Amino acid sequence: MGIINITDNSYYAASRHLSEDGSVDVAAAERDIARMLQEGADIIDLGACSTRPGAPAVGADEEWRRLEPVLSMIAEKFPDIAVSVDTYWASVVEKAYGVLGNRLIVNDVYAGARDPQMLPVVGRLGLDYIAMHNCGETTAKGIYPDGVVQGVIDFFRDFEKKAQACGIARWVVDPGFGFSKTVEENWELLRGMRALKEAFPERELLVGISRKSMIYKPLGITPEEALPATCEAHLLAIAQGADILRVHDVAPAVELIPR
Repeated sequence: MGIINITDNSYYAASRHLSEDGSVDVAAAERDIARMLQEGADIIDLGACSTRPGAPAVGADEEWRRLEPVLSMIAEKFPDIAVSVDTYWASVVEKAYGVLGNRLIVNDVYAGARDPQMLPVVGRLGLDYIAMHNCGETTAKGIYPDGVVQGVIDFFRDFEKKAQACGIARWVVDPGFGFSKTVEENWELLRGMRALKEAFPERELLVGISRKSMIYKPLGITPEEALPATCEAHLLAIAQGADILRVHDVAPAVELIPR
């Protein structure tokens, strides 16, 4: 899954496709999507609001203003690719569905908790859904009396009931690396992720750790310097059962996948 951020404040600057004046750089997005697909991306992930912990929300209307020109370009230039939209607004999902139809995947960092209409809308439209673990707000501290791995498993057991109640048949587990977890808890979760895979054997497991602070902070480097360490972490994720890697750098990630 290749990351295209239609933002001006995502933590990895090279992923941004929004100019300082607020205009969307559609040409750059088209160029980067084409490159990622050539390098082996299976899914393109579009985000119009930075979801790094502490980043300000921009609202559903602004998200759609940023997304609409890129989605229209994709509909014209890349009519067959799978596209996930990183949003927690049901209204954005409905509008994106109007452009992309059933090839839309919803990628929600709040797992339906922010917008009460999200899960019913996804179920009604019959879309694939990525549910990410966190503990409320992106800056909220998690408390895990039985350990972070068990805490994440318990979260998704509860989510499973909500998804079933809303008619969501196809959903993906995202453990939420970097959200509601300390650096140490992130690594504990990554090393113990096989238990999460075993708890939900019918679900795909998505890992989003590319250039994140759990990687670069312990090393005293920047996100721009974190590609080699990211690749090492991706190898561990694959060994622990990851099905989808959400990445900024598609070609190096593809090279890690066993053939």
